[in-house]
Amino acid sequence: MKFLYFIFFELVTRLLPILGWVSPKVSHFLKGRVGIIAQLQEYRSKNPGELIWFHVASLGEYEQARPVISMLKSHQPDTKVVLSFFSPSGYDNTVKRPNPDLDYITYLPLDRKSWMEKFVSVMKPDQVFFVKYDLWYHLISSLKNKGIPSYLIAASFRPNQIYFSWYGGFFRKMLFDLDWIFTQNRQSLDLLRQHRIQRVSLAGDTRFDRVAATASSPKPLENIRSWIGDRPVVVVGSAWEEDMRLLIPLINSRENYKWIIAPHDLDPEPMDRWSKQIVQASKKYSGWTSADSNSVLFIDNIGMLSSLYQFARIAYVGGAFGKGLHNILEPLGFSVPVVFGKVKRESKFPEATQAQQEGCGFSVENEQQLFLVFSELEKEETYRRAASSAKNWVNSNLGSAGRIVTYIHSTKKSL
Repeated sequence: MKFLYFIFFELVTRLLPILGWVSPKVSHFLKGRVGIIAQLQEYRSKNPGELIWFHVASLGEYEQARPVISMLKSHQPDTKVVLSFFSPSGYDNTVKRPNPDLDYITYLPLDRKSWMEKFVSVMKPDQVFFVKYDLWYHLISSLKNKGIPSYLIAASFRPNQIYFSWYGGFFRKMLFDLDWIFTQNRQSLDLLRQHRIQRVSLAGDTRFDRVAATASSPKPLENIRSWIGDRPVVVVGSAWEEDMRLLIPLINSRENYKWIIAPHDLDPEPMDRWSKQIVQASKKYSGWTSADSNSVLFIDNIGMLSSLYQFARIAYVGGAFGKGLHNILEPLGFSVPVVFGKVKRESKFPEATQAQQEGCGFSVENEQQLFLVFSELEKEETYRRAASSAKNWVNSNLGSAGRIVTYIHSTKKSL
């Protein structure tokens, strides 16, 4: 398997430049990685000293890392924190929104042995954190060989993953080579121990810490507040075409509501098309003022959604009918009941199942079910129960970041 892994990356590194000629996404993926080692080398020459490195796949995993990053930085303000991304979309969105807890942001090289060994040698991290997944064999081997502590936080595993298959020993070795794994849930903890991986503990889901922090100090967005007035609001987060097919009839049936819609894709064409199907007047945020009388507002930018939930009576989160459900914990952090499509793989989105069991999440498969759920949530008693359940569930799951940081500091002192 190791030989096949080696051959795969040898082929990939030769094929991607060819694909880049015809695929803008591949081209962007490659251009972002040009010169990253030299740039890192320059940064480290000017910023020596202790450094903690967090690696994430994309934006969602970065959000899970943020509570841990913030807590470590507050305890060790002079320690540099570097964040690496695999995904261009995660990188692009993060560099546009500076975080004072981050000192340097970079891409991760492809997992060729020589590239990863060079990258680690230049980085010289004192500790490395992986978030949820996106583990790479040569990277982890290099860290192990250099004696650099490495951790996996917010880990969520399923029995059908390659790590636990009969042929997955090569990939399972990465889990053994990590110094500690902090799992989101008990199922992941038990699964790892069944496969004799013992350096594990249950820390919980750091996303609860993140959404609680956002809810405690959202962006004020006074222009939105002024526009809303005393009307009830539905915030639709990360809407896809499949979601809007269900939502547009509902929007047209509820003229007393204000609707704030944040599409997954900022392409104006779908927003223009949806506007034509909606009876009420609609506008895009980029061309809107709070004095406008529209009832539907499309958010055509990045960075507002998490704070917009503060205005919601009910939230709808999209993606379940497509590639995967987006973050339902963000509205729940504001004690807002959340509706979403029926997920295709429940094991991949355990929070969706749990939210339904708690009574604050509501799954729908079609337009009829959406109308029924929405009508039920318009009943005051049902709504109060759902909102209270959301608040209690979030509060009962806080503290994951603290458990992780406490363990890290305790092991560091014992060295």
